[in-house]
Amino acid sequence: MNDLYPSEDAQQILQIAIARQTEAGELSRDQLLEIASELGIPEDTLWAAEQEWLSQRGVAQDQQTFDAYRRQKFQHHLVRYIAVNLFLLLLNLLIGEGFSWSLYVLLGWGLGLALHAWSTFQPKGFKYEEEFQKWRRRRQFKESFNSLLNRFLKIQKSGF
Repeated sequence: MNDLYPSEDAQQILQIAIARQTEAGELSRDQLLEIASELGIPEDTLWAAEQEWLSQRGVAQDQQTFDAYRRQKFQHHLVRYIAVNLFLLLLNLLIGEGFSWSLYVLLGWGLGLALHAWSTFQPKGFKYEEEFQKWRRRRQFKESFNSLLNRFLKIQKSGF
């Protein structure tokens, strides 16, 4: 056996050991503090790591919500594309010109839809991150505004 482990290997070994130590796969805060203490990790370092983990978890949850929002927008776009183009194709057939002009609309809009699909289902890169941050700021602003409005309405109801 090797006496020295790179930090990543040591971390993985410790994660496996901790997982085996707990049957349910969960640790209480006291158990976490005890393990950190045994490893020589100060409580304030553990607290900072916990705060960072909570922040990362919040970002990951927001990204899942954002991805669902983007997929829903794409689905709405797809439904409108199908409905409008079916109508235009039927109209074009009823007029008796075959599919002449309606195919141009179908192909042009289809190209735009394909680009929309590409950006929706390839959620990585600078543009994705930029859109995510913009969506997140807008969402936080709405939540803050609604919270402020609710407090104001509660004050109004209480008679002030």
